[in-house]
Amino acid sequence: MMDNSPVSALKAQIDAAHRILLTSHIRPDGDAVGSLLGLGLALQDIGKEVNLVLEDGVPVIFRHLPGSEEIYKKPIGVYDLTIALDCSDISRVGNVLDEHGQADINIDHHPTNTYFGRLNFVDTKAVATAEIIVDLMSAFDIPLTKNIAASLLTGIIMDSLGFRTSNMTPKALRTAATLHETGVDLPGLYHKVLLQHSYEAIRYWGKGLSNIEREGRLIWTTLSLEDRREIGYPGRDDADLVNVLSSVEDIDICVILVEQSDGTVKVSWRAQPGFDVSGVAMQFDGGGHKPAAGATIPGHLDHVTRDVLEATRKLL
Repeated sequence: MMDNSPVSALKAQIDAAHRILLTSHIRPDGDAVGSLLGLGLALQDIGKEVNLVLEDGVPVIFRHLPGSEEIYKKPIGVYDLTIALDCSDISRVGNVLDEHGQADINIDHHPTNTYFGRLNFVDTKAVATAEIIVDLMSAFDIPLTKNIAASLLTGIIMDSLGFRTSNMTPKALRTAATLHETGVDLPGLYHKVLLQHSYEAIRYWGKGLSNIEREGRLIWTTLSLEDRREIGYPGRDDADLVNVLSSVEDIDICVILVEQSDGTVKVSWRAQPGFDVSGVAMQFDGGGHKPAAGATIPGHLDHVTRDVLEATRKLL
């Protein structure tokens, strides 16, 4: 059950706006893309002019989603309202809001959210930001179409790793069922976003797996720019290798560090129940959830690896 006060305030701002800018975080995942498209299509259905923006564009694995071709890398024009989705802090949107200042509305589910919006709608019990969007659509009496449901269900599937993360709830499963009832191909979505990988991604995994190291109940690996160039992997992420590492038995925490071309290193942590890696990520200006967190850290790959492992060992 949603608190009617913030819902009413949110609805009032949306009702008053004509042109709305929606954005989400850099290196977007399924919840970022799914929430953006789901809310964007819903707002279009009630007559709003919407500009959907992701600084890094739409990853290939999500380009099958209806409306993905409407997502741009830069804002166009001026807006009455700006909404940031699935971002724990304002820096996660990249440069999208530079000309627009602070986000008017911040909708998110991360416990590490910094409440950076003028109006903050943060539900840390939600499995995904997409789940929050479903609740808001119900509160606003906006019908769920099949296209909207496909995007929002993608967000829930991705952030819950196929309904198997430790924060899964009966409510999230009921929400997924509601989305499925629109006629969305649940098995097809599941296969596309969780099981299907490119040839280059699998070869990229090989590089990461060959670099894997273990220390007690901690494992980690690195992926360098040279690894990416040699394989020809087009992304800047780890190709979901971190979820492979998290499946290793007798391990409490896994870490993957991916060198970026801008002199930073993208770090992802995964942890078993009982460990809170979001606290470690926050030491490096990152954030996330207790079992899954990330940060982008300036520095050389070797130096960042040393510092990150030192901080992670203290948690263990």
